[in-house]
Amino acid sequence: MSPDQLSGTTALVTGASRGLGRGVAVALAQAGATVVGVARSDGPLASLRAELGDRIIPVTADAVDPVTAGRLIDQYSPRLLVLAAGAAPLSRALQYQTWQTFSSNWEVDVQQVFHWTREALLRPLAPGSVVIAFSSGAVLAGSPLSGGYAGAKATVRYMMSYAADESERNGLGIRFTAVLPQLTHATDLGAAAVAAYAARAGQDVSEFIAARGPALTPDIAGKAVLELATGRELAASGYLLSAAGLKELG
Repeated sequence: MSPDQLSGTTALVTGASRGLGRGVAVALAQAGATVVGVARSDGPLASLRAELGDRIIPVTADAVDPVTAGRLIDQYSPRLLVLAAGAAPLSRALQYQTWQTFSSNWEVDVQQVFHWTREALLRPLAPGSVVIAFSSGAVLAGSPLSGGYAGAKATVRYMMSYAADESERNGLGIRFTAVLPQLTHATDLGAAAVAAYAARAGQDVSEFIAARGPALTPDIAGKAVLELATGRELAASGYLLSAAGLKELG
């Protein structure tokens, strides 16, 4: 899609009420798309609706529910699908995790991407449609204070590559890619992780943040997704996302 083609189309964003997902929803709506914003809580969605007006269609639902994925894809036929929902991992070392806390991102992040990607391929979405899933920069460096988070996010990245291959093999014309955001204190999820890693390093949070340089923000994430949706051929290998923008991965 070109920027002009995005205007007047429908985009669907999971995890739209908070953090990077909210930044994506705002950017797409401001670019002219009608955004179906999916989240589990009414309050933050209502705030988004107050900001964006008719450009946002708030849907209170669990993005992990496969019925939600099938129902909303059938109802809205999005040309752009952004999968940004995810669980906040427990910020503890391995030995202080339980299996339930360790596996939470598998049960939420991976399962969500599986259901929505499966529906996108089965329906299928219209040729030229774009599916972008949020993985994590932890895939590249590990994440020793978040249980199975890094492994789960690696699987998200793999699934986008698998889906891109299936689209090509079946002539569907749907483009798939993953975005790997770097750790940032600018979201609630990231702030908790930053505090935990600062403590592990024996640093003040402010010292830890300063050493990392400019932070990735929801606004930067929104602009990056807009760029991917409208401006370039997508790499199935995915993109690292930092405050400096997108970097294609090999």
